[in-house]
Amino acid sequence: MSSLSRELVFLILQFLEEEKFKESAHKLEQETGFFFNMKYFEEKVLAGEWEEVEKYLSGFTKVDDNRYSMKIFFEIRKQKYLEALDRQDKAKAVDILVGDLKAFSTFNEDLYKEITQLLTLTNFRENEQLSKYGDTKTARSIMLIELKKLIEANPLFREKLVLPTLRSSRLRTLINQSLNWQHQLCKNPKSNPDIKTLFTDHTCNPQNGALAPGPATIQTAALGKPPIYSSLGTHSPFMPAATTGNANALAGWMANAAASSSIQAAVVTASSLPVPPNQVSLLKRPITPPTTLGMVDYQTGENEQIMKRLRPLQSVEEVTYPPRQHPGWTLDDLPRIVACSMHQGSVVTSMDFHPSHHTLLLVGSANGELALWEAGLREKLVSRAFKIWDMSTCSLQLQASMVKDTSVSVTRVTWSPDGNFLGAAFTKHVIHLYAYNGPNDFRQHLEVEAHVGQVNDLAFAHPNKQLCVVTCGDDKLIKVGEKIPIFFTCLDSSDIIIFSSKYLKQVWDLSGRKLFNFEGHEAPVYSVCPHQKENIQFIFSTAVDGKIKAWLYDNMGSRVDYDAPGRWCTTMLYSADGSRLFSCGTSKEGDSFLVEWNESEGAIKRTYTGFRKKSNGVVQFDTTQNHFLAVGEDNLIKFWDMENANVLCSTDADGGLQSLPRLRFNKEGNLLAVTTADNGIKILATAAGLRSLRVVEASSFEALRSPMDSNMIKVSGSSAVNINPVNCKVERSSPARPSSVLNGVDAMARSMERPRILDDATDKSKPWQLTEIVDPVQCRTVTMPESADAPRKVSRLLYTNSAVGLLVLGSSGVQKLWKWGRSEQNPSGKATANVVPQHWQPNSGLLMRNDVSGVNIDEAVPCIALSKNDSYVMSACGGRVSLFNMMTFKVMTTFMPPPPTSTFLAFHPQDNNIIAIGMEDSTIHIYNVRVDEVKSKLKGHQKRITGLAFSTLLNILVSSGSDAQLCIWSIDAWEKRKSVQLQLPGGKSPTGGDTGVQFHSDQIRLLVSHETQLAIYDASKMERIRQWIAQDVLPAPISYATYSCNSQLVYASFCDGNIGVFDADSLRLRCRVAPSVYLSPTVLNGNQGVYPIAVAAHPQDPNQFAIGLSDGSVKVLEPLEAEAKWGSAPPTDADNNSRNNNNNNNGNVRAGSSSNTSNNHHTPDQGQR
Repeated sequence: MSSLSRELVFLILQFLEEEKFKESAHKLEQETGFFFNMKYFEEKVLAGEWEEVEKYLSGFTKVDDNRYSMKIFFEIRKQKYLEALDRQDKAKAVDILVGDLKAFSTFNEDLYKEITQLLTLTNFRENEQLSKYGDTKTARSIMLIELKKLIEANPLFREKLVLPTLRSSRLRTLINQSLNWQHQLCKNPKSNPDIKTLFTDHTCNPQNGALAPGPATIQTAALGKPPIYSSLGTHSPFMPAATTGNANALAGWMANAAASSSIQAAVVTASSLPVPPNQVSLLKRPITPPTTLGMVDYQTGENEQIMKRLRPLQSVEEVTYPPRQHPGWTLDDLPRIVACSMHQGSVVTSMDFHPSHHTLLLVGSANGELALWEAGLREKLVSRAFKIWDMSTCSLQLQASMVKDTSVSVTRVTWSPDGNFLGAAFTKHVIHLYAYNGPNDFRQHLEVEAHVGQVNDLAFAHPNKQLCVVTCGDDKLIKVGEKIPIFFTCLDSSDIIIFSSKYLKQVWDLSGRKLFNFEGHEAPVYSVCPHQKENIQFIFSTAVDGKIKAWLYDNMGSRVDYDAPGRWCTTMLYSADGSRLFSCGTSKEGDSFLVEWNESEGAIKRTYTGFRKKSNGVVQFDTTQNHFLAVGEDNLIKFWDMENANVLCSTDADGGLQSLPRLRFNKEGNLLAVTTADNGIKILATAAGLRSLRVVEASSFEALRSPMDSNMIKVSGSSAVNINPVNCKVERSSPARPSSVLNGVDAMARSMERPRILDDATDKSKPWQLTEIVDPVQCRTVTMPESADAPRKVSRLLYTNSAVGLLVLGSSGVQKLWKWGRSEQNPSGKATANVVPQHWQPNSGLLMRNDVSGVNIDEAVPCIALSKNDSYVMSACGGRVSLFNMMTFKVMTTFMPPPPTSTFLAFHPQDNNIIAIGMEDSTIHIYNVRVDEVKSKLKGHQKRITGLAFSTLLNILVSSGSDAQLCIWSIDAWEKRKSVQLQLPGGKSPTGGDTGVQFHSDQIRLLVSHETQLAIYDASKMERIRQWIAQDVLPAPISYATYSCNSQLVYASFCDGNIGVFDADSLRLRCRVAPSVYLSPTVLNGNQGVYPIAVAAHPQDPNQFAIGLSDGSVKVLEPLEAEAKWGSAPPTDADNNSRNNNNNNNGNVRAGSSSNTSNNHHTPDQGQR
C-alpha cells in the first residue's frame, strides 16, 4: 500500500473516532495493521474478553512470529486458563490446555507439563509460583503491565503504537478544500451554493447572466457538523503569492513571539507591527534603535522591500499548498550500506564532515583527542591529544581545575563553512581553533578560554561578512574581555568571537572591545544555531530548561521566547537550503521529540513519530538533501521523509551501534557517519557514496604524502613513472596476449583498489619483507577449553554477531558455544585472546545436537547459519535442518528431510524467515520457515552447493559449487542471471573441492576461495579483478578463506597448517602464521597432519580471527598489542616501479628474497600470485 493510501486510512480512523463509530474503527485497525490501539486493547484485557483480545492481536502478529509475540499469546492464554481453574470450570480449563496452550509445548515442554499438573490441585495457588495470585481483576492488571512491555519491545509493533499528529476533523477539512476549489472552477458560481452530495464533482447550475465570483458560504448538507466549514471570503487565486517563498519567515515568528504559541495562532501581518523601519517586524515589542548601530547596520538595507512582500495569510486550514517538487526520491538515496568501520579508540562525542572534501571526517573523543579520518582510506590522517597551549595565560579557575582533574572531553567539533578552519569545544573552559592546511595537517591557530566550566556547543557564523565563532556553556557569568590571551591571532583582518554564558552572551573583538551583550537565558545554554535569511542574520539558542531564544547581532535582547518540546535538551538545525527549521531533543523523563517549525507562525508545523521507548540520554539528529531527517535511537538509525511524520525506514548498520548513536551526514548526503559501542565509527553510504569512497581509494598514495616525503621520492627516483603501453594489436589467440588481470591489478578496475594506509606505509628505501610469525611468543593465542564430548574435527566456525561468543559445529553434528564474560581483564566482555572463555550451556544441560539418524558422519557435509540477533542458529549434518533457540538450546523446529541433504545455509539478509539452502543434488531451495514451504527451487550447478552469499545492494544471490562454478540469481524473481566458471591453474578440472563465496562490506566485491586460488570479482559485472594462486611460501591447497570484519584483510588457511593474511584489495600476502604458533611440538611431530578446516573473523576487531582444526580444537589468534596488526602492507605496483627505477639508475638490480617473490612473481594468465 502506498504512503498516501496509508495516510488515508489514518484519516478514516480519525473520522470514525470523531463520529463515534468505535467498532468500525477497531475493525479497520485490525484489518490494516497500521495502528494498534493500546487503550482498546487494555479495555478488552481488563474485561476478560479473550476471544476479542486474540482476534485484535491477530491483525498485527501471529503466535510464532517472534519470541515477543509468543510470550504475549502465552500470557493471555495462561491467564484464561487460570481464570477457568479459579472458577472450578475444569472442562473449560482442559479445552484451553489442549486447544490453546498445547502450541507452546514444543518450545518449553517442562513448563507445559507444570501447567497441566495444576489440574490436579484443588486450588492452583497451592503451586509455589502461583501462591501470590490474587483476585481476577488484580491478576489481569498485573498481566496487562507485562503485555504492554512486550508489545512495546516487539519489533512488529514498532511505529504502530502512536497515531500521526492530525488536526481535528482533518478529512472534513480536505473535503471542504476540495469543494471550495471545485466551486472556484465553476463558470457561473453562486454566492451561496447548496452542495448535497460528494459522489460527483460540484458545479453551479447556469444562471441568467454570469456572476463574478463573490463571497461564498458553502453548505454541505451531506456532512454533519456544518460549523466546521468557515466562509472562504472573497475568492482569491488558489495559491496566494505570499504563502510561499516568504523572504522573512523569521520576521513572522519573532513578531508573533508575544502571542500564543499555538499552531493555530494567527500570523501577524507587517502592517500590525509598530516598529521602527530599520527593524521591520523583527521585534516582539517596540524598541528604540541604538544611536550607533555598529555591526547591525548591515541589516537595514532591504527590510522595507521585505516588508512590502509580506501579505495577510489565509487560515492554514483553508489553503491547500502544492507538494514540494523533488526528484524521484527512493530509499536508495539514503546511506544505509555499511561501507567501512574505523576504530577511534575512545568514545566518539562529536563528528563533522568537511564541507568540500566529502570523505574527510573530523572526530572528537571523550579522551580529548581530535582526529581527522579519511573515510575512503579507513585511515586516521592526523591526531591531536588535548593540552592547554599556554597555561600561563589561563585563569586561576582553569589552572586549578586542570590540577584537580586532568581528564578533558571534546563536546563539539565543526568545520568553518569554507573548510579552512576547524573548531573544538571542550568540557573545561576552552575552545581550540585550528587552521586546516591539507589532508594531514591542521595547525594551532587560536585558544580561547570561553567559559568557566563546560563549553556545550560551538558554531561558525558570518555576521557582516566576518567570520566568527559562537559558543555556549554552563557558566553563569564570565568576563571574556579580561581573559583573551595576547598571543591570539585573527581568522581574518576583522575577526569576531561570540561567547554565550548562562545568563549572558557577550561579543568581543580580539582587541578586547565588547561589541554586544546578549542577556536572557535563565539556565545553562545547551546549543546554538546561527542562520541567515537573505541579509538578516540571527542566532537561535536553546537552554536546558527547554527555552528557545533568537537574537539579532545587536544589544536589544532576545526576539523569541518559546518552549521546546520536552522542555529539556534540544538541538536546532536548518535544512541544507536554509528554508526549513527542525529541532530534536529529549525530556528529563526520556521522551524524545523531532519537530518541524513553522517560522511564519512561531509554532510547531509537524511532529514526527516513531520513538519507541524512553531514552537514557539525549537523542542526536541531522538533516540531508533537503528531504530526509535521521535520528540515532535504540541502537538504530531512523530515517524520516521531511514531508511525512511516520518513520520512513531504519537500519542497525549490521549491529554494534551505541544505544543513542551520534551521526553526521556529509554535505552531499551520500555518506553517514555513526558511532559504535566499541569506540568506533561506521560509514554508511549510498551507491554514489560507495563510488566516491572508491575514487579516494584509487587515488595516488603519493598525493597524500607530506611535501618532504614527495621531495625525497623525486630525488631518489625518477620524477615520473613511465609505463610502456601494451601492444593492442596482439592477436587474441597469441600466447603473448595480455591478461585483463595483470600483476594482481585489473587495468579496467583500478577504481576498486585503495592505496596503503599511512600506518602501513614503510620506508621505501628499504625492501619490503613478508612478516613471518613462527613462534608462539610472536602473537597472542587462546585455546577453547576442552569438553567431555569434544568433536572429532571442527566443520564450521562462527562468532556471534555480538562478538561475545564463538559457535562451533563439529563433524558429529553437535554445536558448542564458548562465551567471554566481563571482567577486569576483559571489561568489554568481547572475544579476546587475552582471556580464556567458558564453555556455555543452559541450566538444563542440553546440547545443540543435529539429527544424524541414519547418516554416515564421514560423508556428511555440516552446515550452519546464525540469525542476525543471535537468537537462533540453524544447522544440519546430513539429516534434517534444525532450528535451535540459542538461549535454551532447544530445537524450535526441523525441516527439509533428506534426500537430498542440505550442504549450505544462508539467512535472507532482509527476512529471517526466508532461508537459502544449498543441496547435495546441486539445487538451491528458497525456503519460508513461517509457512514451511519451498518457494523456489534454483537449478544451475552440476555438483553440490558449497557457498551462498547475498548482496542487498545488487539484489542478487551468488552461489558456488564443487563444480567450481559461480551462479548469480535475482532475489526478486529468483531467476538465474549469469554463470561463471572459475579459471583453474594448469587447465585442471574441478575435483569436487569446496568453492566459497563472501561479499565485501561494499556489497559489490566478491571473495571467491577454492583450493587452488583466491580471487576477487566485481559482482555487478561478474568479472574477475584479482587472483592469487597457491605457490612459494604457501604452496598447499587452501582449506578456507574469509574477509576480516572491515573487509580490509583476507584470512586464508592451508592444508599444511599455514595461515596467510592477505591485503583484501590487492590479494598480496602481508603475513604468514606458521602452524608452530598454535600447535604443540608433539602434534607437529605426529602423523595426524592437523590443520585449520574453518576460519572465522571477529565481527568487530579486524585483526582477530579464530580457527577450527581437524583434531577438534579451536583457537583464537591476535597480533601482539604492541604490533596491533598482522604485518605491514606489501608495496603497491607504483612502489615497485619506483624502487626498480631507482635500482636501475644506480646499477643495483638484485633478485628479491623468496618472500618478495611470493608477491612479485606473476604470469599474464594467472594474474598476481
